[in-house]
Amino acid sequence: MPVADLSSLKIDDAHRSGGAGGKFWRIFSASLGVLVLLTGGVFALRSREPVVEVAAARPANTQEAETLLNASGYVTPRRRATVAAKITGRVTSVLFDEGMSVVEGQLLATLDDSDAKRALDSAVADRNAAQAAIADLQVQLKYAEIFLRRTQELHAAQVQSQDALDIARTNVDSLKAKIALAKDQVDASATRIVQAQQNVDNCTIRAPFSGVIVSKDAQVGEMVSPLSAGGGFTRTGIATIVDMNSNEIEVDVNEAYIARVRPGQKVAATLDAYPDWQIPSHVRTIIPTADRQKATVKVRISFDKLDPKILPDMGVKVAFLSEDPAQKKTRNQDQASAAKAIIPKSAVHGEGSGSYVFAVRDGKLERRAVSLGRGMAGDVEVMAGVNVGDQLVVSGPENLQDGGKVEIRTRE
Repeated sequence: MPVADLSSLKIDDAHRSGGAGGKFWRIFSASLGVLVLLTGGVFALRSREPVVEVAAARPANTQEAETLLNASGYVTPRRRATVAAKITGRVTSVLFDEGMSVVEGQLLATLDDSDAKRALDSAVADRNAAQAAIADLQVQLKYAEIFLRRTQELHAAQVQSQDALDIARTNVDSLKAKIALAKDQVDASATRIVQAQQNVDNCTIRAPFSGVIVSKDAQVGEMVSPLSAGGGFTRTGIATIVDMNSNEIEVDVNEAYIARVRPGQKVAATLDAYPDWQIPSHVRTIIPTADRQKATVKVRISFDKLDPKILPDMGVKVAFLSEDPAQKKTRNQDQASAAKAIIPKSAVHGEGSGSYVFAVRDGKLERRAVSLGRGMAGDVEVMAGVNVGDQLVVSGPENLQDGGKVEIRTRE
């Protein structure tokens, strides 16, 4: 049997491609390729334009320029009531629906009053019985007084004994006492009648003030109770009424900025539902306490004029204005025209007389020295160096250079 010779698998040196020279050229080519890739990557990184975020300079003579502070909150009515029954009972009728306008004292619902009426009838019967007893006792008293006078005459004639006279007087005094007791019983019965009548009246639920029904909380057949008797199967309210004429705004202001708010201060309110509608308002009161967990102070703002479109619990944004519109008209005209634009503070570099900004025009940076005015919440007035509408860099790399090309990302 032939034996395999492994040496026959050897490749002769003459048949190797290139020999030692080929190996050299392969290493040289690989190194050159890596060098080209690295050089291309470096040039690609160097040639990539930095990305910057820009924002436009805004006009200075606008309401925004007069805004000291912005906040958000909700429309809340000062008069909101969940109408409930004073007693536990079963609802027999519901005479309203959501969205219905009601007036003070209007009947909203009734409860089962059968037990209360029986108690009222019983109290009336007790009073009538006591009054009838008084009439009977008065008749008996009249006879007893006649008998007493006769006994006194006979005793004076020494016909009747002293004991008979004493008995006649006792009968008169006893009947007078019984009549007095019966009258007290009549008064007590009258008091029970008033109480029973009140229980009957408690079976009717009426509107405590004029407003609009915003919630219907019970249906016919359900049990209601002010104490929630019966657990989750018992309602505690019948309806929720809101006085739309008491709608106002409630906002939480950071305690660090509460010094910018004062009672009577003018406010521009904007409902989230109507973003293009600015509603003139004013600060009604600042609640004199702070929330230690949120570090805020509650501020209540009244609308200068209410509108049916303003509904409770609507979201609203408010701007606290720096001055009254009447004062704004009398402000010095030179100061009014001094500020040319308003820009974000993040666009400003340097401090004092060395402040500058980077404007972007045709994809290139322009370094501009600026003269700044008063600062506002997140913004600053520019007296010189920037025009309205200029695109300014508000975010980007630290190594920006005048005349450099950039890629623009508009600030939202």
